[in-house]
Amino acid sequence: MKISTKGRYGLTIMMELAKKHGEGPISLKSIAQTNDLSEHYLEQLVAPLRNAGYVRSIRGAYGGYVLGDDPKNITAGDIIRTLEGPISPVEGIEDEEPAKKALWMKIRDAVKDVLDSTTIEDLANHKEEGDSESYMFYI
Repeated sequence: MKISTKGRYGLTIMMELAKKHGEGPISLKSIAQTNDLSEHYLEQLVAPLRNAGYVRSIRGAYGGYVLGDDPKNITAGDIIRTLEGPISPVEGIEDEEPAKKALWMKIRDAVKDVLDSTTIEDLANHKEEGDSESYMFYI
């Protein structure tokens, strides 16, 4: 399974909003500049996140985006599924022979478990490697 830039940049948007949660709206321009990303591309990604209720837009001179819920209630899995679709290591699992089907399902379930147990708050608070409180994710 490969996560495209949609999923990766979508997580970046959500992490930036989580870091500033409760401080008011943040513009996509500032997120794009901070992370050296295309503002236009982020605009395309924020629409499905808004439609799913994970972000809200605030209009006006000091407008931007805020999280639609507390960052501890939104998982990485929510964002990846919204932007990438179903989580699956291969297409057509149901057509595989039983042994391979079992393997693909184990891989799918392990990836889902990691994504669904990792909140946006976890990602926003993640420490740099080498820090004694850094997270390690096992798949």
